[in-house]
This record gives sequence, C-alpha cells and structure tokens, in this order.
Amino acid sequence: MIHQDAKKMAKISLLLADDHKIVRQGLRSLLEKLTGFECIGEVDDGVEAVNLAKELRPDIVIMEGVLPRLSGIDATQQIKAALPETKVVILSTVAASAPIMRALQAGASAYVLKDSAFEELSAAITAVNRGAIYLSPLLTKSADVQNPPERRLFGEQLIGARLTHRELQVLRMVADGSSTKEIAARLTLSVKTVETHRKQIMDKLGIHNVAGLTKYCIREGLTST
Repeated sequence: MIHQDAKKMAKISLLLADDHKIVRQGLRSLLEKLTGFECIGEVDDGVEAVNLAKELRPDIVIMEGVLPRLSGIDATQQIKAALPETKVVILSTVAASAPIMRALQAGASAYVLKDSAFEELSAAITAVNRGAIYLSPLLTKSADVQNPPERRLFGEQLIGARLTHRELQVLRMVADGSSTKEIAARLTLSVKTVETHRKQIMDKLGIHNVAGLTKYCIREGLTST
C-alpha cells in the first residue's frame, strides 16, 4: 500500500535539451512551478541529450528539433532505441509535414511548436505521459500539414478504398485527439457505434492503437481541417 501511494505521488521526471540556455532556464522555471513535474537535467546538444538520458532515465525528454552535434530527431531515435519507455517531446519552429513525420518515425510522442503558449507544452507532457500522441493544434490548421501535395490525393484514394465515409470521419477525429464521447456528440452517434467504427477502422488498417492511427493520418495527409 505504501509503495502504491508513493508511486501515485511520484513526479514526472523531465530532461531538457535546447542549445539556448535562456530557453532551458525559462522552461525549467515554468515547469517546476507546476505540480507533478520535476526537471532532473538539462543539456545543450544532441549527443549530451542521448548520454544524459541513458544516465538519468527520465520519463520524458523535451527536445529542440535542431541541436548541435546531433539533431533532435536523430537523438530521439537513439534515446528510444536505448530507453523504449522514455517519451520524447519535440519543440520546433517548423510546421511542415516532412519534419513532423521524421520526428514521429524516430519515436517522438509529441511535436509542439515554439510559437505555442506554455500551457500547450504542459498539455503535451501530460498527454504523452499517459501514452498518447500530441500535436500542436496549430499544426492541424497548417496547409502544408493538412495537404502535403505529394501525399494527399494518394492518401484519400488509398484510404477511401478501405474505409466508408463515416469511418473516415471517425478516423480523422480520433487522430485529432477527440475522445469517443466527443466524436459521438459531433457525429450524433451513440458511443457504442463510435467504438464499433473505431474497431472496424483498426481491423481494416491493421493498426491497433491511437498513436498508430495518428501517425497514419499525418503520413497520408488526412488530418482534419
């Protein structure tokens, strides 16, 4: 019982990786004011991010996408290979489909734009800690992410051949982070019907978790408008 209580009270341990000291200090100050977060280390390049992550084994690494010596995406790949349970949140100024997909394929669980409010980073950390994929809401409004020209038509045709119109609607909402109840309300369906659609989508695509569906939608240019 004591062990369980201690586990419930344990803080989410964070490692900060950014080559600007003032950014790291600012993030650390803001994060440590919030209940449940603890910054256990900070580094200013990709190689050190990998090395310190292996040493400290943080719950989450908050990683700048562009770092000296080793990019944030390459560092993410190495961290995930060594520490599969550690989650990575990428911070970037770039809102384009290609780097987002590279980050997710490397194993990142979140992609947050640096233009976002701090509350969004906090939401991303909380989401990935419970196993979700998080993307800045601004990304779903970006024309480049919604409609990557080399993918969108192919993606619509490919997925349209497998899914019904209703299943496609549900898929997009799932990928955008909507809960089953939210989807049911927006589409005027019962929760049970939405759950049935989601199971059919997963069976048809051979993808059996929300994170996988999210990555699939981004890769095929199927994020909702």
